[in-house]
Amino acid sequence: MAPRAGDWYLRVPSMRFATVAIVGRANVGKSTFLNAALREPLAIVSPRPQTTRNNLLGVVHRQDAQLAFLDTPGLHHPRSELGRRMNSAALEAARLADVLLFMTDVNVERRRGKVLVLDHEDTELLARLPERTPAVAALNKVDLCRDKARVLPLLTELEQARDFAAIVPVSLRNEEDAARLVDALVAVAPEGEPGHPSDALTDRPTSFFAGEYVRESVLLATRAEVPHAVAVAVDEFIESPTLVRIRATLHVEKPGQRKILVGAGGTSIRDIGIRARQRIEALLERKVHLELFVRVTPRWRDAPRMLAELGHEPAARKPTRTSGERPKKRGAR
Repeated sequence: MAPRAGDWYLRVPSMRFATVAIVGRANVGKSTFLNAALREPLAIVSPRPQTTRNNLLGVVHRQDAQLAFLDTPGLHHPRSELGRRMNSAALEAARLADVLLFMTDVNVERRRGKVLVLDHEDTELLARLPERTPAVAALNKVDLCRDKARVLPLLTELEQARDFAAIVPVSLRNEEDAARLVDALVAVAPEGEPGHPSDALTDRPTSFFAGEYVRESVLLATRAEVPHAVAVAVDEFIESPTLVRIRATLHVEKPGQRKILVGAGGTSIRDIGIRARQRIEALLERKVHLELFVRVTPRWRDAPRMLAELGHEPAARKPTRTSGERPKKRGAR
């Protein structure tokens, strides 16, 4: 008998699509994972907590699936209006997502006797996430624990905290671990057509990344309270086929912070600009002329109007028309 179109052995595997919100505490590796999954250093990373301030979309394309990742700010106990809006943005992303990726990490100092335990903030965060949304947990930095048997009680605690579809121990220094985590998320994603064009990398304009890469340079160059007190506003972004001209203002809250950023004879701001310019040129694959200015804007982190101008809305960010080209996958320009 000739095979029929409905027979199981003739079925072609369906495409899968999901919006995946990456949620977790600060500095557990959310942005590091996004970059590894995209194979592009799109998101900024630094050793500083609250490096990520805005939700950032990054689209992973595979033959069998498309995953639209939303990297979110690390959830924390806020001390400013900025912190409250960052938390709100992360929770809103979790509410709207098809799948949750909950990330935590191994900390050998966080233990009960010899047994590693979840951070109490992880437990608080899990209680705030939508219960009905399918979720995968990632336990990052397992390479920090030489005795892997000590990790087992931590995995058990995660199993008891929520009904996860999968719990994946990873070290995001290893590309294969990032790929395993993507596989686990694809398995949870529902069947559906891709939600983004095949060459899409993100929905943010290139001017957004210009500001972010300047701020990343500040995070890597400064210490103490200065990194958290800096905001970057892109005042001018002019593109041509061979050159991009950018003017940006670095807002700080105190004159002393401005002095540190500028440095003796302007050396600090010059070095910050050089590092940021190189990062922007790598993204745009064009020459960049970057001018930076430092301005004292007292208490900008608690000023609603200033926060709105910087893109930190009190509720979910509504889609808006943005100027500037959006970064695409390499080879898809």
